[in-house]
Amino acid sequence: MNPAIEVHHLAKTYGTFTAVHDISFTVERGEVMCLLGPNGAGKTTTTEILEGYRDRTSGDVRVLGFDPGRHERAFRERIGIVLQECGVQDDLTVGEVLDMYGSYAPQRLATADVIRLVELEAKVDDRVRHLSGGQRRRLDVGLAIVGDPEVIFLDEPTTGFDPAARRASWSMIRSLTELGKTVLLTTHFMDEAQALADRIAVVAGGRIIAEGTPDTLGGRDRQHTVVETSLPAGIDADQLPDFGNATVELRDRTLRIEAADGIRTTHTLTDWALSTGITLGRLAVSQPSLEDIYLTLTTSQTPELAR
Repeated sequence: MNPAIEVHHLAKTYGTFTAVHDISFTVERGEVMCLLGPNGAGKTTTTEILEGYRDRTSGDVRVLGFDPGRHERAFRERIGIVLQECGVQDDLTVGEVLDMYGSYAPQRLATADVIRLVELEAKVDDRVRHLSGGQRRRLDVGLAIVGDPEVIFLDEPTTGFDPAARRASWSMIRSLTELGKTVLLTTHFMDEAQALADRIAVVAGGRIIAEGTPDTLGGRDRQHTVVETSLPAGIDADQLPDFGNATVELRDRTLRIEAADGIRTTHTLTDWALSTGITLGRLAVSQPSLEDIYLTLTTSQTPELAR
């Protein structure tokens, strides 16, 4: 089967300002693809072109084989959209508004199934005006999926949420993927991208500057491991074992080792401590986080893109 979304050399300009520069990517069916980047990077413009809400300047775009720029009804019936801000009839109950929107679709999910997916069972008879911000956002997702779309666009779905509400929304989005839906997610939250995405494209200055899985993006899987611990007083650097080519720093009883082989280095350290009877304090083994990689990518690339 063809990919759910195909983007080739997409560009969007406004007068002399170029918001999107020659972007290309694909999203396979059933995949969660995340466009990750700072505000103003071009994520929302790209998404709105894919949704058919904004015309492109150049390039080729296909969603489920359709050109979104042609605004065909058959295309609209097969996608679901959650915008950054949505508005619905707030005098209706949750169940009523889902029933109403579902009645417009040629095929639909049962209202009860949608309510379960978006975790609003306790609010089905509450009027929309009485929902919290997080609950209204989950209702927005419910309205996007009630027509049983094949592709769902989520544009910064958890902006303004508290941590508990964000985690609840992640659970809901995972439920959508279990139905085999294709999801294009835009966000600037690293933990959200890490938790939800199969693949990530980092957008900065209107361009994709890196693409990969959350664990391989920007060579993350090839980065050195850092091992840190605290040593008892009186331990000098010359008493430490041989860590090979690792970079070793001992300062104020804190030992920091940066090595290509984190497992071997950790084993060498702990074996030395056990054999010598030395008690290690706090022991931490880490590789660069997705946020570390993202900041490295955007800090190094954005100034060049701005020129």
